[in-house]
Amino acid sequence: MGFFKKMFGMEKPANAEVNPAPAEADPETGGEIAPERLGVNGEYDQSGLAKRVALAFDGDSDVMDVDSLWVAQTGGSVVLKGSVPSQEILDKMVELASGVSGATDVSIDQVTIG
Repeated sequence: MGFFKKMFGMEKPANAEVNPAPAEADPETGGEIAPERLGVNGEYDQSGLAKRVALAFDGDSDVMDVDSLWVAQTGGSVVLKGSVPSQEILDKMVELASGVSGATDVSIDQVTIG
């Protein structure tokens, strides 16, 4: 099914990118969109960081089939919840999440291995 569809209940938007350029202004401030609020097509999106992390996971064949992990965000912090089959998979997911623009840290406190 993929992370994006599992997490957000919809297909990935056309031309979705993990690290897009902003396409519009922040509707709250009129200024530049904060990196954690940048959507997959450069639009303002309150859950933009979580969506782009899910998109990054979908783009990696090593982790795209992990269906027992969820992605959330608190500001610029990516929060991973659930379980993964191995430490190597978790390490890969942390690496991918850390590479998404706007991710200031990745919390794995709510992840179990096994």
